[in-house]
Amino acid sequence: MLYITASSMNEAKTIVDALMEEKLIACANMFPIHSVYRWKGKIEKDEEVAIIAKTRASLVQKAIERVKELHSYEVPCVVEYSIANGDLDYLDWIQKETTQ
Repeated sequence: MLYITASSMNEAKTIVDALMEEKLIACANMFPIHSVYRWKGKIEKDEEVAIIAKTRASLVQKAIERVKELHSYEVPCVVEYSIANGDLDYLDWIQKETTQ
């Protein structure tokens, strides 16, 4: 599973659409968030969009690279969270939807 932040809903949709078209993810959730972070020595406060994207471990690196190509940030937040367990039917569905 990937957690990604984007500068806007439009950017989030662009990223998700590309990842979906390329079968790098099975699905994604996008929702507005308020972010506070340190950047270049200053504390920043921004409205962003968080993306939770479901994929397989074998596609994570390729998905990260694609996000970096599409993203407007110099250093985008894109991190992997491993799915330790879950509904087997759902996990099987992720596998099937991301098969090239």
